[in-house]
Amino acid sequence: MNSILPRRVWLTGASSGIGAALAEELLKSGAQVAVSARSREPLDALALRYPGRVLVVPGDLCDALQVREIGKRIAQAWGALDTVILNAGTCEYIDVRQFDAALVERVLSTNLLSAAYCIEAALGLLRSGNRPHLVAVASSVTYWPLPRAGAYGASKAALRYLLQSLRIDLAAEGIDVTLVSPGFVDTPLTAGNDFPMPLRWPAGKAARHIHQRLSRRPLEIAFPTPFIIGLKFLAWLPGRLQLAIGKRLARTGDTA
Repeated sequence: MNSILPRRVWLTGASSGIGAALAEELLKSGAQVAVSARSREPLDALALRYPGRVLVVPGDLCDALQVREIGKRIAQAWGALDTVILNAGTCEYIDVRQFDAALVERVLSTNLLSAAYCIEAALGLLRSGNRPHLVAVASSVTYWPLPRAGAYGASKAALRYLLQSLRIDLAAEGIDVTLVSPGFVDTPLTAGNDFPMPLRWPAGKAARHIHQRLSRRPLEIAFPTPFIIGLKFLAWLPGRLQLAIGKRLARTGDTA
């Protein structure tokens, strides 16, 4: 096993997209990986390909009781964790003509509260681990607001703040915190998008990019670089100009 990589990893959202590709990268590097998702079948298939290396711990991460049970199962199997990668998430778009608060609640629950439940279950295990590392997948959308993405962006912005605050609080314990901020990536979620996705990456390329950088324990892994630079530039523009650009991107009338 590569000594610079964590030995025991808990990866959420591991059944598809970036999570499934990242699980493969971790396992190929020699790590032991506990994989969580609602769908058990892809996790079992992964365990068959890597016998003795995969701990299948499926469940609904929006259910605090189920997450606690997952934490107990990992503790019983391994006793500790070296890395936790919070990758599970969802995206739903807002139609302001029929604003649905329940949509916002669903997205916040999946992208923020589930992460909080996982952190609660994982911190004790990380404290017993080797060079502990907490990682969460946020989004580049937090750099600049996009039309219809209010629920998704709000959930990822909240996740960003939560992890940045925890980074300060956990520093004294030697627990490093890394945020991952992808641009557009080919996943089952983005497959349903009906708008242009500039500089879109395949999930495998995104997973390799993340994995190659995790051992350096950076504060953030953001990609692709030109897309990130563009969003940060837009964020520095005067507010009225930002609004004008946003309005050009927004849909109106029957196309919303």
